[in-house]
Amino acid sequence: MPTEHDIREALRGVVDPELGGDIVELGMVGDIQVDPDGVVTVGIALTIAECPLRSQIEQDTMRKVGALRGVTEVRVRTTAMTQRQRSELMSTARRNARENAEPTRVAPTTRVIAVGSGKGGVGKSSVATNLAVAIADLGFEVGLLDADIWGFSIPRMVGTDARLTANDDRIIQPIEAQGIKLVSTGLIVDSEETALMWRGLMLSKALEQFLKQVEWGELGYLVIDMPPGTGDIQMALARMLPQAEMVVVTTPQQTAQKVAVRVADMARRSYMPVVGVIENMSGFTCGHGEHYELFGSGGGRELADSLGVPLIASIPLDPAVVDGGDRGSPVVRSDPANPASIAFRAAATRLVELVPPAEDETCTARIARLVEALDAQQRQPA
Repeated sequence: MPTEHDIREALRGVVDPELGGDIVELGMVGDIQVDPDGVVTVGIALTIAECPLRSQIEQDTMRKVGALRGVTEVRVRTTAMTQRQRSELMSTARRNARENAEPTRVAPTTRVIAVGSGKGGVGKSSVATNLAVAIADLGFEVGLLDADIWGFSIPRMVGTDARLTANDDRIIQPIEAQGIKLVSTGLIVDSEETALMWRGLMLSKALEQFLKQVEWGELGYLVIDMPPGTGDIQMALARMLPQAEMVVVTTPQQTAQKVAVRVADMARRSYMPVVGVIENMSGFTCGHGEHYELFGSGGGRELADSLGVPLIASIPLDPAVVDGGDRGSPVVRSDPANPASIAFRAAATRLVELVPPAEDETCTARIARLVEALDAQQRQPA
C-alpha cells in the first residue's frame, strides 16, 4: 500500500497552471487517509469555494494518486481555504516567483504526453507523430519533442530538413512542420546518417536543454517521443516535467506486452500516471479482405487490463503508415480515409478526453489579484 509520503510525492505532479507551483508546495493538500482496502481520500483546500478549476484539480489528483500501486479508488474532498491559508499560499507564490527561475519553458498549462515503449520496433515514433498531428487537427497548439536522442526519426516523418536556430538571447526556436512545433537532435546533426555517440549524462543534458532553452510558447499539448526502455531520459523527464503523463505503446504479441510492463512500472515509480495503452500493428487486412493477426492478438488489451488503464486504440498494420512516414507526410494527413488514420484520430480524441486541456484562468489567479489589490490598499497612507 502507498504511504502518505508516496501520495504527497505523487501530488507534486498536480500543478496550478497560473501560479506554476504544485498543490503540495502551495499548501493546498490537507489530510490524507489510506484505507486497508486501497481507498485513498485526499483533502484539498481550494482558494475559493466556487473554484472554476475544481474539476480539473480533482481529475488530476485522481489520475496521479490512482497511478500508485495498491490504490483501488481515489476520493477527493474539497474545502475552501481560510484567509490565513490564502495569505500563506500567495506568500509561497511570491517567493517562488522571486527566488526560482522558471524550471522549463514548457508552460504549466501545457498538457504533456510522453509516448513510451518497453522496447524498440513497435512503431512508437509513428504513433507519436500521428497523434501529435491528429491533436493539432482538433484545434490545439501542439509541440512534438523527439526525445529519442540516439534514434531520432521524427524529422523525416514530418518532412523537414530545416535546422534549429537560436535568437539573440540564445533561445532555440522550434521548427514549424505539419502545423506543429518540432524539436529534434535530427535538426542539429549534419545528416540523418550521423551517429550521436553520447553517454547517459549528455542525453539528460540534451533533454534539459530542449525543455529549458526552447521557445515552446503557449502550447495546449506537448507530445514527447521517448526512447524505448527505462533509462536516463525517462528519469530526467519525470524530474523536470512533473505534470507529464504516459501513453504506453505495444504490439499484440505477448513478448512485447511483457516488456512494455516495465516502462509502465518505471513511470509509476516516478509518479508519472499511465493514461492508457495504444496497441500498434494490431492486424493486417490485405486487398482481398482477408485479415491476418501477424503479431498475435490480445497483448494490448491484456496490458491495459493489468495496468488498470483504458486501451486507447488498436492501430492496424498498414503500408500507408510506413509510406507516409518515409515521404514525410503522416498518414492522418496523406490518407484520412485509411483505417489507420481513423484509428489515430479516434486515439487523439480519446486522449484529449482523458487528459483535457487546462483552463485559461484559474481560481488562484483571481484570488491573487484580490490579495494584491488588498495589499496595495494597505500600503496607501491613511
